[in-house]
Amino acid sequence: MFARHAHPSFVRTCVLLAGASALFACAADIDTGQNSVESAELALSACPPKIPEAIAVPAGNRLAFRFHAEGVQIYDCTASTGGFAWVFRAPDADLFRPNGCTAGSHYAGPTWESVDGSTVVGTKVAAATVDASAIPWLLLQGTGHSGSGAMSDVTYVQRLNTTGGLAPNAASCDEAHANQSAEVPYTADYYFFEATPAHKKHG
Repeated sequence: MFARHAHPSFVRTCVLLAGASALFACAADIDTGQNSVESAELALSACPPKIPEAIAVPAGNRLAFRFHAEGVQIYDCTASTGGFAWVFRAPDADLFRPNGCTAGSHYAGPTWESVDGSTVVGTKVAAATVDASAIPWLLLQGTGHSGSGAMSDVTYVQRLNTTGGLAPNAASCDEAHANQSAEVPYTADYYFFEATPAHKKHG
């Protein structure tokens, strides 16, 4: 299942830049082993921003790769106690590597799906409002996986650097608009973590 917001300019063959082994790494412990393509591109991108303590990833996990998301947050105008309210339904976004190439999609679950077919489903652990004009930054734990690929070993996901995506004005949801939906544009960076070798489960 892939989102419907991909820009035509991103539909192209991706080529990993030469000399990846010489690229600098962030101060965070980046996985430079199994996901060599993602790791090299992560080294080319900006390091993660300063993270609020509430959404810090637990010890025993290291940054594996990062995807940028462009899409929408979908809300439904739903009857609630005392009136009507916009209720979040799901995201619908395309994921891109730091070099701009298509990486996968993000949809209900919340689920992140790589172009290799692997997926991870996350459960929210904590949130932090960094910009009042945008949806919160999040820490999610990987609680379900399918397929074999980039998402197979993801333990945690951080949603950072968000723009947009907030629910529409409450006044726009009333009886006349009941059961209608709204798609609000947003962008975010998703940072994917895996267990360090010493903390990986065996057997």
